[in-house]
Amino acid sequence: MVRNVIGGILALAGAAAAVLGPFLSWYGGRDGRDYRVAELFEARGVTSAGTGVWESLVAPFAFAALVTLIGLVFRSRALVAFAGLVVIGFTVLWMVRQGQAAGSLVVDGSGSGLGQGVAYSLGGGIALLLAAVVMSGRRRRYEPGPYQQGPDDGYGDGGYQEPYGWYDDGPDTRTNPGQGPGPYPR
Repeated sequence: MVRNVIGGILALAGAAAAVLGPFLSWYGGRDGRDYRVAELFEARGVTSAGTGVWESLVAPFAFAALVTLIGLVFRSRALVAFAGLVVIGFTVLWMVRQGQAAGSLVVDGSGSGLGQGVAYSLGGGIALLLAAVVMSGRRRRYEPGPYQQGPDDGYGDGGYQEPYGWYDDGPDTRTNPGQGPGPYPR
């Protein structure tokens, strides 16, 4: 339970960082919400044209945050990890396409290179992957039946054993009615 709580807090922090990232500067003082998602998949690549919020990088990160919340509700490590991969995947894809458009990517403290929005998004994606590792997920419940199943002992009963062990309390009426315990008649 403690692992799920810590993983949940880490997942929520990662999702919040991922959603906050596009509202911060990404490259050259331009916010992440100014980049269209479609530009990442088009031949011309990243352009200087602006876009609406739901057509921008906010959309896949908001989707990842929604998947994270669903994953937390169902305690699904796979959904939280998937959300982390979506965030990291779109951030890295944007970095590749921006690097192709600009010729290179630079990290510069003056605001002309990669901004803190990229760092928030990558950090959020990594936090989501770490949350998936930390979470214990759901456990499958195993309720044993009233009888133990052992190896096949040659009696033709599939290894049936009494609930508290094997007791020789008379003739074996399960497979050989009227005869003693064992595969051979007396």
